[in-house]
Order: sequence, then C-alpha cells, then structure tokens
Amino acid sequence: MHDTTATTSKIHPPGPLVVVRAASVRFGGLQALEAVDLTIGAGEIITLIGPNGAGKSTLVRLVLGVLKPNTGTVERRAGLSVAYVPQRLAIDATLPLTVDRFLDLPVRRTRAKKTAALAEAGVTGVERQPLQTLSGGQFQRVLLARALLAEPDLLVLDEPAQNIDHLGQIELYELIAGLRRRRGCAVLLVSHDLHLVMRATDRVICLQQRIRCAGAPEAVGKDPIYAELFGKRAAEALAFYPHHHDHEGERVVPLDRARER
Repeated sequence: MHDTTATTSKIHPPGPLVVVRAASVRFGGLQALEAVDLTIGAGEIITLIGPNGAGKSTLVRLVLGVLKPNTGTVERRAGLSVAYVPQRLAIDATLPLTVDRFLDLPVRRTRAKKTAALAEAGVTGVERQPLQTLSGGQFQRVLLARALLAEPDLLVLDEPAQNIDHLGQIELYELIAGLRRRRGCAVLLVSHDLHLVMRATDRVICLQQRIRCAGAPEAVGKDPIYAELFGKRAAEALAFYPHHHDHEGERVVPLDRARER
C-alpha cells in the first residue's frame, strides 16, 4: 500500500476532539477508573499525571478507542486521526528491521516524507540503521516521526521521556511544544514528571482512579492534592520550572471540592 496523501499542512477545525463523560472501568474486582470526565480540545496540550496504578494507561486506552468503559461514554470527532507513541515497543533482536522499513509500517511512505518526518522529530541520518542499534532518545524520536507521518489531529504520547537523560527529556518536551505550534495538533502526554513538562503543557490532569485535580500546571503544582500524591518535595521543585503560557483567571478545582458545591 502506497501513501498518496498531500504534502500540504493539515487543517484542524476548532472544537473538542474527544469527550469522555463519567467513564468508569473495572477489571474484575479492580476499579481502574471512576467517573472520569475529560475533554480534549483541538490544538491543546494536556498532560496526564498520577502515581503508578492510577489508571493513566486505562484512560489512554479509552481515548484511543481500544477499550470501552463499563459505564459512561467516550465520543470522538468524526474522521478523527489519532497517532500513538507507546511507552515501550519490544523489537525482536533477530529481526533485521531498519528505521526506513519501520517507517513504512503499516503504510508505505515516500522517501521525502520519511526524511521530513525524521528531521521534524530531531533525528536525521538514521534511515539505514537497524532499530536495535539506536539509543533510547533516538528510538523515541523515530517513534515520534512514525506518528507524525499519520498527520494526526491528536498525538498521544505515553511516557515519551523514559530511557532518556535529563537534557534529552527537556529537549524532547520542547520539541513536542514546537510540533503543536507548527502542526496545530492536540497532544495528550502521560508523564510522572510535571516539572519537566510544565513549559510545554496547557493543562494538567492529576489522576488517581478519578480526577483529583486539574488546571494550569502552576495551579496544580500548588494544590495540596498534588503534594499528597507526589510528595512535598515534588511540589516544591516546581517553583524552579516556570510555566510560560498565559492562564489568567484559571484556577484549579479539585473534583472533590467541585462536587460539594
């Protein structure tokens, strides 16, 4: 199958891309998610944070459409294009798969498009390299390039900075912010490290089976619930990582308090 898409920039109409309403998910006796509401708007960057076992991956699966909630609904814009960059991808060490061939899965792309996607993802000159020889940072950027070839309306990145050094993580999140500016696509980030994504994200969702708090990153970082989930030191560390988006008038409203009104 050959790629016949145009090379012009994709237009992303305004409005919600995905709307999750009162979604709950159970796996046997385990409550993975409880009454979660989430709206992903066109062109916004949302960071989903929470401790291990908080339900982040489950919520991502709802957004991707590979899992249905036991109760509640998930609505997606008609014709929505979603690209997913997984937390990890196991590659058989005996499989002779080069970067170039990997980018042709599942749709064959032109060489020009593959070269452009790799350059946009910040990794060049690796087309002939076997995937197994790439560093952690290079491999993550190749995964990102493959996702960009789909020209997504929504880019979902599950812990994209794992196995990357600190400087590489900062550069990666700056790259993601740049992709949103150039392409206009929405981004859903899953991360443990709010201080690293503060410069890139518009909104933070703090999850622990249900949404515990949400809002601009600086507001979430100051909320007692954030300190409760991640520790006082993590909350204090955010003071050293200023956020550069304008959220005048925004404030965090923890779900518990909102229900009391």
